[in-house]
Order: sequence, then structure tokens, then C-alpha cells
Amino acid sequence: MKLTSLAAAILISASITAVPSTQAAKPISLTDIMHFESLKKPVIADNGTTLAVEAGPDRGDSRVIIKVLNSNKKFNITDASKPKLSADGRFVAMVKSIPLLASEKASKKEKKKLKAELVLLDTKTGKQTLFEKVKSFAFNETGSHLVIQFDGQGKKEKSKSEDKAKSDTKIDKFDKPFSLRLISLAENTERNFSKVTNYYFNQNGSGFVVAENDINAGNHELQYVDLISNKASKLFSSNTMQIGETAVANDREWLAFTTGAAEDAPYGREYHLNLFNLKTQKTTKVASTKKWKLNRYSKLSFSKNDEQLLFGRVPEVSQQLSIPKVSDAKDLYNETVIAGQRNLRVWNGEDPLIKPNEVKQYKKELKRTYLASLNLDSKKVTQLADKQVPDVKVTDSSNLALGQSNIPYRKMITWAGFYQDVYLVNKHNGEKTKVLTQYPTYWRPSLSPKGDYMVYYRQGQIYLYNVGSQTRKNVSDKLKVSFANEDHDYPSSAPGYGFGPWIKGESSVLVYDKYDVWKLNADTGKMTNLTKGQGRKHGVQYRVTGLPKKDEPTVLSVNEKVLLKGYNEYSKSDDFYRLNLSGGLEQLTSEPVKVKVLARAKNSNTLVYSKERYDLFPDLYTSKYLEPQQATQQTQLNDQTKSFDWGQSELVHWTNGDGKPLDGVLIKPANYKQGQRLPVLVYFYRFMSQRLHAFPQMKINHRPNFEWYVENGYAVFLPDIRFEVGYPGPSSVQALVSGVQHLINLGVADPKAIGIQGHSWGGYQTAYAVTQTNIFKAAVTGAPVSNMTSAYSGIRHGSGLARQFQYETGQSRIGESIFDAPQKYIENSPVFYAERIHTPMMIMFGDKDDAVPWEQGIELYLAMRRAGKDVVFLQYQGEPHHLKKYPNKLDYTIKMKQYFDHYLKGAPAPEWLTKGEAYYEYKKD
Repeated sequence: MKLTSLAAAILISASITAVPSTQAAKPISLTDIMHFESLKKPVIADNGTTLAVEAGPDRGDSRVIIKVLNSNKKFNITDASKPKLSADGRFVAMVKSIPLLASEKASKKEKKKLKAELVLLDTKTGKQTLFEKVKSFAFNETGSHLVIQFDGQGKKEKSKSEDKAKSDTKIDKFDKPFSLRLISLAENTERNFSKVTNYYFNQNGSGFVVAENDINAGNHELQYVDLISNKASKLFSSNTMQIGETAVANDREWLAFTTGAAEDAPYGREYHLNLFNLKTQKTTKVASTKKWKLNRYSKLSFSKNDEQLLFGRVPEVSQQLSIPKVSDAKDLYNETVIAGQRNLRVWNGEDPLIKPNEVKQYKKELKRTYLASLNLDSKKVTQLADKQVPDVKVTDSSNLALGQSNIPYRKMITWAGFYQDVYLVNKHNGEKTKVLTQYPTYWRPSLSPKGDYMVYYRQGQIYLYNVGSQTRKNVSDKLKVSFANEDHDYPSSAPGYGFGPWIKGESSVLVYDKYDVWKLNADTGKMTNLTKGQGRKHGVQYRVTGLPKKDEPTVLSVNEKVLLKGYNEYSKSDDFYRLNLSGGLEQLTSEPVKVKVLARAKNSNTLVYSKERYDLFPDLYTSKYLEPQQATQQTQLNDQTKSFDWGQSELVHWTNGDGKPLDGVLIKPANYKQGQRLPVLVYFYRFMSQRLHAFPQMKINHRPNFEWYVENGYAVFLPDIRFEVGYPGPSSVQALVSGVQHLINLGVADPKAIGIQGHSWGGYQTAYAVTQTNIFKAAVTGAPVSNMTSAYSGIRHGSGLARQFQYETGQSRIGESIFDAPQKYIENSPVFYAERIHTPMMIMFGDKDDAVPWEQGIELYLAMRRAGKDVVFLQYQGEPHHLKKYPNKLDYTIKMKQYFDHYLKGAPAPEWLTKGEAYYEYKKD
């Protein structure tokens, strides 16, 4: 393995070293955190010439930073967010945000009038154009045109032919039109449309179609704009037929659209598919069948190679049910009318989904259509998906589609988790071949580009399925390597590490174990370790990264060089490597940092990535795809840290109570002196040591802000937890206590000032830990499960799913049902050991928690209250699992710090802690 030169490594390392501030440092405050800017996902032009990224504070107004690469051009657009770039990078469109001050000052009525705007920047001239009341916007694929959808229709123009009866017609919100503007950026011309219900850019950006529907005026028109010639033409008009979905082929030969009777309500309106030939100017109506019909959710799209039209169909188009109303005296005693007004949900034991989950899935299922394809040459329609196999994904290159169905396993979701059957679907005749039965939904098989092979993982092994011969082969059984997740500690089958891209000609596919990259030869079934076992030898996890995202799966050339990101499990740092698929691995960088590949230009080799350390902000860098070691820094937000004495992180190792090694991250103040004992805040969840080089999240939320605590004299400890199935509580306590004791032995932790805080699964562990040990002097637990016996048959209100599967196969790790192992549910529940707790505890819950029933917090509070323990319960009204409202997040942050300061540092107790707060109501506006 060839390494970069030492000089280059030193140069790179020096370039990221935090520069000491020459100014006197000040302690970081909550106000500083509110103003601290973070970067959101950057975007880069398809040709790699322009980079744009939103920089936003935790509270306040964002700005957009735009850089024209390889030039000195830079733009900083204030009060802006969500940038989009034209393909050539010349134009940047972004939301002109409503200022926070204006939003906060406005009444509810005034807020409805506050509308977002759009800023269009020409990076060549610097000109900015502002558009008001914009709802959405998008560039076409080539970047030649920008389409803007406005919020509402603007000024209403009443048709002369519009009679009073029609003008009084109530329009369903599904049919309500909006105003649209299509701008030719090169010619600086525009077209305006006023009654739009649908529009569509084709995939290569050469065509645009727009449907205008005015039900009141009885006017329905379809217009097509050739974006190359910039000429428009009217293709269809009707007085009675509402135009639905639209699509244009890339070769601009075919245009597809749906139509349905405007007088019908959208819910029950049946649509018909129409094909318009843009060359012959003739329309062909594709006949519906008795079995399959189109509705308002039937989307249209042409395949990239223009051979097929893909669209959704449904078995029937039904009318919406309505509640019967009393219309005369007889109805007052009509049993059918009275009972029809009931408010009832029937839970049947044989229901595929339990009712709350069915309710949550209702809107999704309402919009579900089943994929069909129309061959544009033969005009033959093939139904690909159906009620037995509802999900089918197609690609242009393959004659086969991948089908998935969870229908047989919907009932067992309640306790066993998520499974599916996997099918290969013939795109020409719709025939389905089941190839995998009861396959976990989060395991992803990989179909080769042409559909000749499929590779999949099962029970620690890699299998190759030959589609032609319908045979399968275990290709990894003779290798001395497991392809199962080696860190899996759940009561379920360990997943694999997934697959990389295929190589041209169906010759091979990349496969990952925990560390190395393998090449599986599809013809011979031979597995070759491309990284030569160096990953496993040195503890480096190699993964292909930086490939451009395209509509079709990425296919590599036989002798292509690809970029790898390597995570070193010993140093917890990331480095870049270059892998030659025909042989050869070269290390490109060597830095104590964490790197994230964020974007790759679609049509160039420009790569965008960030690198960070606890004391180094994750600024953006650009480079050539295979040369990240020669990167250029594009943002300078690390300057925000220079006013503060930023803390330092280090890796610590210790031995668990069961003799197994564990890692963790210790963050100490910048001015820490050896031997100084500090109050310690323990924050954890599962694996945490990979955060060694992560820049702290500079936000105010349900988590403690690490830097705020560190600059206020705390050390922050992030220990790894490794669980034993059946004993999640005891195994967590074992890791926590051994880790804290290690810090005490090192002379860092003050044994009389150790605090612990966790949320959700970490909240459960926190609550359980203090029932088993007195090593912690204060505990804050957010949204914890306290009683597994009652939580087992609870509901996740966000999804409507039962919680049973979490205990039998998932995160809660009991591994058995409550009927088979009731004692384990009791032994792992904090509420049953409340009398043992000697640690003061603060419990936090939102009373609209969508993941953990907030009654779990009440159970713990009442148990501790009954046992006479030191407990306080914070109930944030109307809040979900993670606090969303900023005042609540700030309040919780303040109270958490006051709580720990009191119990760990001897600060005076705040009044809310000593006296509580009486219930009160505020005056309403």
C-alpha cells in the first residue's frame, strides 16, 4: 500500500490546525450558541463551476454563500436559504426568507400574510432579481429555464363566457389552480400561465408541458414549450375534461397526459391516458380496462431511453364515503342514519395492520398506484405491480424490474419487525418470479444493470443468483471472513455490510465486509479482496465514496480508479484512498479528522467534502474526484471558534466489567491542568467513540451542548455501550460504571460530582443505571421507558406501530415475548427498583411524544414520589419525542444546566427546583 509523502501529510495536517486566538477568550454563552452558524447540505453545479451552501444560525436568519470556483467571485446573500443551481452554474435561485423578527412579532392572522420570496442571482453579472409570493421553483436539467410557482393565482381575470352559476362552483383543493412563470434565462424572456394545475420538465431538460384548468370558465388547455427553440404550442383544449398529470419524452416525440370529467369530484374522478405525437400532431387514447384504471394520483414518466411510458393504475376508482345527515323528522329515528354517525374504529384480531398504524398509513395507501408500462412502439400495456407485489422499481438498462411485497408479513410487524418477499418482474409481460422469501426490508439485494444476475446477503453469507438458469450459489462460504455485521448486538439476524457498484458488462460487483472491499465475479462466483485484507489488518473500514448520483445505478469500468473513504477504528479518524479496480490501493490523506463527502458534480470530477475535528469546524473543501489531498478550502466558518477557549477531545480506553475492552471520548476544557479533578457529565446512547473528531453540534436542543459545559468547567464523557441480549439494563450499567471509574482512576473525574444525561434509549439507560449504582450524583433522563411490562404493548404514536417488535427483535433487546420471559421485562425496568434510587433525578417528556408513551415518565415520577425520592418532572405541552419549539428547547437547556450545577458544583438551587411551579394560565391573544 503506497502512502502519501510525509511532507504532504505534514502540510495537510498543518493546514487544518486551529489557530490560537490573539484576543482574550470569553466563556461561550447561550446567546453565542444561538448565533453560531452551521452549514447545511451544499449544492454544486452539474459542470462543477459553482458551489452554493446555506449558512444558518441555531436561531435567526440564514444566508447563502456562493462561490464561483477557480475565480475570485464570491457572493453572500443575506436572509436567504435553500439554494438551487442551474446546470452551468451561472444562475442561483434561493428562497428569500421571512426575517425571524417579522415572524415573531406577527399575530396569527398577520403570519398568514407573510409569504416567501425568490431571489435569482446571475453570477456572471451579479444582478439579483426578486420574485414575490413564491411557493416553489426549479431549473430544468440543462439550466436553460427556470419555472416559478406562485402562491395563489394572482389577480383573478373573469372570463366573459363565465356565468354566475359556474363562478359560484366550489373548487376542490385538489383542482385549485396556481400561477406559473417560465423564464428563458439565456434570452431573458418569460411566459406566464394563470390557471395551472400541473407542469412537467422532461428528464433532459428539452421540453416543458403545462396543464391549465379553469373549471368555472369551462376552459381546459394543454400547452407544450420546446425549450430548445423556445416555441410554444397549444395541443389540447376542452370545455369538460379536466387535465391531470403530464409528461414529455426526452426525444420530444411523445407527450402523455391524463384527462377526466371536470364535473366529477377529484376523489372519484376516473382519468384516461392520452398519447400525443409531437411530430404527427395526433392524439391516441390508451383504453382503460375493467381491471385497471387511472385516478388522480396516477403519475406519468417516460423512461430515459424513451422506449416506455411508466404510469400508475388502480383496480378501481371509488367515491369518498360520507357521514349520513338528518334531513327530515323521520331521520331523527332512522337507525341507519343515527348509527351511521358513529365515531368508531373496529380492531379485529386478524387485521393486517393494527388500527393506529392503519390510520397513519391511510393517506399513503390512498395515493398508492400500481406501476404499469406502455411500450411506445407496440402500444402494449404491461401491468408490473399489483396488490400482491405492490412495489416495483425499474431501470432503463434491465429487462427485469425488482419487486417487493410485505403483504404476507404485515400482521407479524407487530412483534417480529419488517420483512418482504423479493421478486424479479419481467418488464415485457409482467411475469413475477419470487427469488427471496421473508427477507428483512432493511437488507438490500442488488440487481445487475442488465438484469442477468442478482447478489444478496443472508445469514452471514453472500449469494449470487443467476437469472437465466434460476440457480443460486453461496460465493463466500469458503472464505475465512464473515460478511455479517460484527457489532450487531440485537436479538435478530445480523445484517450484512451491503454492496457497491457493478462493473460494466455484468462482469462483477463490489461487496463489503466490515473492513475490506471485495470484487465478486458474476461468471465464476470467485471473490477477490481488492484491498488485500489491509482493512482488517489495520482496522480500517473501506467504502467507495464520491460517485455522482444519477437516475440509473452507477456502473464502473473494469480498470477504473475509485475513491474510498477509510474509517480507522483505532484512531477514529477518516482518510481518503484511491483504489484501482484492476489492483492497487493508495492512501491519499493522513489527518486526525472526520471527513464527509457531501456532493459530486454530475458532469465533472469536482468533489465537495468537509473535514472536522472537535476544535475544527467542518468547513467545505473542493478537489478533483481522485485528488482530495489537493483540496481548496471554500468556507471559513471556523473563525467563529477563535473567540472562545475551545475544548479538546481525546480517546480513552478501559476494560469493562466482563473483561472486554471499551472506548470512549473525553472532552476537557482547553485550560485543563494535569491532575485537576472536574465535575463530569456523561452523555451516551450506544457507540460514541466515533465522535472523537466530530465538531460539537452548536445548537440548543434536548441534548447538552458539549462546548457550553466544557467552557463552564465540566469534562464531558461519551462512552461506548455494548449490550447483551436479554440484559440491556445490566450491560449498560456495567459499561457506564467501569468507564466512570476509569476517569476517577485517571484523576480527571471528581467522584462526588458525576452527572448522567440521556434521551430516549439513552434516557432509559440513565433511569435504569441509577437503580443499580450510586456513582452518579445527579441524573437527567429525557423520554425514558421506565416500565417495559407496560411499554411492551404500547403504541408508537408517530407511526401507529406497536412497540412489541422493539423488545423481541429490536433496540430494547429482550429477545423474547413478555409471555415467554416476564421476569426479564421486570428485571430491566427502572420502575420496579425505584426504592433503590439515591440519585436526584429530573425527568423530561413532551406530552405528545410520538415514539415513547409519555405515561412512561409519569410511571417513573409516581414511583419515585411514592418512595420519597428526589425527583422533578418537566412536562412540555404539545411537544413530540424531541422538543421542537425554541422556547421549550431553551428552557430545558437552562434547567438542565441549573440542575447539574446545583448537584455537581454546589450552586444554589433554582426556585423551580425547590418549590416547583403552580399551575397557571396565560391571557390569550
